Amino acid sequence: MAGEKVNLTGARETLLMTLYGKALESRLPNSLLDDHFADEAVRKIDYDFSRLKVDDNLGIGLAIRAKTLDVRVEDFLARNPGAIVLHLGCGLDTRIFRVDPPAGVDWFDVDYPEVIELRRKLYPSRDHYHLIASSVIEPGWLAEVPRNRPAMVVAEGLTPYLPADEGLRLLSRLVSHLASGELMLDAYSSFGLKLLRLHPSLRATGAEVHWSIEDPHELERAVPKLRFVEDISAYKPEHAARMGWSAKLFVRLWRHIPALRKIGRLLRYRF
Repeated sequence: MAGEKVNLTGARETLLMTLYGKALESRLPNSLLDDHFADEAVRKIDYDFSRLKVDDNLGIGLAIRAKTLDVRVEDFLARNPGAIVLHLGCGLDTRIFRVDPPAGVDWFDVDYPEVIELRRKLYPSRDHYHLIASSVIEPGWLAEVPRNRPAMVVAEGLTPYLPADEGLRLLSRLVSHLASGELMLDAYSSFGLKLLRLHPSLRATGAEVHWSIEDPHELERAVPKLRFVEDISAYKPEHAARMGWSAKLFVRLWRHIPALRKIGRLLRYRF
């Protein structure tokens, strides 16, 4: 299939930004992500990716975040055979193919109907792989997800686009429905959201961001079943080596200034 037309706007269009960034990083020598499915999807889509102003630095940053999540998912599945993975706001991410979960794992990708339709056109089906066509904040879709198995819930690049009250209701529904498991999500400080709003790639889509999370324990207080486990650093020194000079400078500052470290990070919880 070639020339698949895509007409997405706002927050939905940002999935093309993350897809393209991961594809760009996968074309680099010694790629961290090596995401052939993302690269092939970009080549199949009829869309002017240049308007998103994605460069190698952004691609490397997106790949680092994705790889960090991949490793945590693989670790959870190694500890919990027969678990489920619930990927919220999956976009066109190809985590299921990168992780390649073992038999016995059921994987659920959840996103808007038009996004799920596009996934069906771009990616192959596989056993125990379920696509749920719904906004994540609609309550009904959870009925399709088993409640009696350990669950790894991943929300990559989702939380800033949700209104805070809707996001907290979603988390409450998840931990009420699921028996046990882990949750991983992005958290941006209010300063981080301001920087996101200025980012050329986000501005190109017109997407709006809403939900800032200053303190990981905020979510514990709002959703009592959650237990904070770790705050995962977005960058390590070895990652910066592959970036341009301006990004290297930012990473150096980021490591030594606490306010910068809160701009954007990954949080992990148990429930």
